[in-house]
Amino acid sequence: MKALVYDDVETLVYRYMADPVPAAGQSLIRIQASGICGSDMHAYLGHDERRPAPLILGHEAAGTVEGGAMDGKRVTINPLITCGLCKACTSGRDNLCPDRMIISMPPREGAFGDLVVIAVLNLCEVPDDLPLSKAAVTEPFSCGCLAVRLGSAALDIPLNDARCVVVGGGAIGVGAALCLRAFGATDIHVIEPNAVRRTTLDAIEGFTVVEPGAITEADLVIDGVGYAATRADATAITRPGGVIMQIGLGEATGGLDIRRMTLQEITFIGTYTYTAQDFRDTAAAIFDGRLGPLDWTEERPLSEGGQAFADIRAGIVAAPKIILRP
Repeated sequence: MKALVYDDVETLVYRYMADPVPAAGQSLIRIQASGICGSDMHAYLGHDERRPAPLILGHEAAGTVEGGAMDGKRVTINPLITCGLCKACTSGRDNLCPDRMIISMPPREGAFGDLVVIAVLNLCEVPDDLPLSKAAVTEPFSCGCLAVRLGSAALDIPLNDARCVVVGGGAIGVGAALCLRAFGATDIHVIEPNAVRRTTLDAIEGFTVVEPGAITEADLVIDGVGYAATRADATAITRPGGVIMQIGLGEATGGLDIRRMTLQEITFIGTYTYTAQDFRDTAAAIFDGRLGPLDWTEERPLSEGGQAFADIRAGIVAAPKIILRP
């Protein structure tokens, strides 16, 4: 198969790789759409020791099953693999499984290729009338679904009475904002520093796009970026008794004003990926249109993926998500 391979820092090569072979309980998926995630960018820049080169990146994917009982089915992929047996898995918090792994991390190659293998249990069938490029955003949107679910439960007021702020206008942030709307929030702002991207975000219904510094107080803040600077901003604008949800993993440390959080009883909750049920719920919301038309992505050939990464790095991509098509 042909694949986009991370070979070194800021070096992606489109070349032949061995076809993956499904084991018992797995399906072979011919990829038709695969999104570029922020974590893929971290690896590309050499900032993620969990993703050493050479490696096929990519975990936001949809395609068609080849062979087996689901042959020909159109599916979106839950890339998070868990044991199914531990306390976390059996209590519905499988995203916290101590043995969890995700495709695009060794030893599991990712979805920036023609083919990928994944357990049958990780597949969600896609309706015939939904483009697979839209189904591919199920994964990043599921991260927002979990953050909204946990954040709304931690709030001391109903979500529809809360001022909600999402930091970052990438697909994680957009997904979180649209999930907030689906959960009943009505006062939603997305902070995005890139003027080029703000132009695209302005056309998406359901939230208001603002520049950094425009919001001075919020009940619920969802940080989809995860840099020290964005955590500092989140700490500063969250009102006493409010909630900060951390999704982004841009930097591991810095930014939190622990003194203010303590004195003002601000709740901080870290959230990683999503449960299998969150993924299924998010897929259903995409399929029935609750999360909008999803017409704001940009599609490019997988063979031009290296340039797509470079353009994102340069800050010249207006779309919140680039979808690569083999």
